[in-house]
Amino acid sequence: MVHTLKEEDIKLDYRPQKFIIWLFVVSSTIMFGGFTSYYIVFAASKGKGHGLVLPDLFIYSTVVLVLSSIFLFLAARQLRIGNIARQRMFLWLTLGLGIAFGYLQVDAWSSMVNSGAVLINNNAAISLIYIVSGMHLLHILAGLCLVGSNLFGTYQNISIEKRQYRMDIAAIFWHFIDILWIYLYVFLLLNS
Repeated sequence: MVHTLKEEDIKLDYRPQKFIIWLFVVSSTIMFGGFTSYYIVFAASKGKGHGLVLPDLFIYSTVVLVLSSIFLFLAARQLRIGNIARQRMFLWLTLGLGIAFGYLQVDAWSSMVNSGAVLINNNAAISLIYIVSGMHLLHILAGLCLVGSNLFGTYQNISIEKRQYRMDIAAIFWHFIDILWIYLYVFLLLNS
């Protein structure tokens, strides 16, 4: 008699995948640390920073991103107590706020361009604002994919372990990019 394994019969170990996400977090931290180190070296050699008043849209986008992290935290809490409908609602809110963050970032770039601070100019510090915020926006897009995967998983009949794994991965990544943006924004404010 041949015994076939069902998905619920197989206990998967998700630790290796979590480790990969942590490696990505560490490598991204190193990359953004390199950007900010370059900025410090450039500013010291030229005796000036970017010299801009950063658009208020960066403040608004920071608030939006912090709110999205709060909603993702609440989604994880709802999963732990088994309330999938509320988890789904908080994931939709997180997704919507993540998209709003992206819109605000692009609008902030537009504001900078309108003020004469363009990507290609004679001040590399101004260019670095675009590069750093653009790279961060790419991380936001990746985070939106993770949150979206988690959200669409709430509409499927999958095991609680897999749901928890998806939630953990999304939370690790999303909270990291939230903290990263706060660091980058404060850094840019302090080095103008």
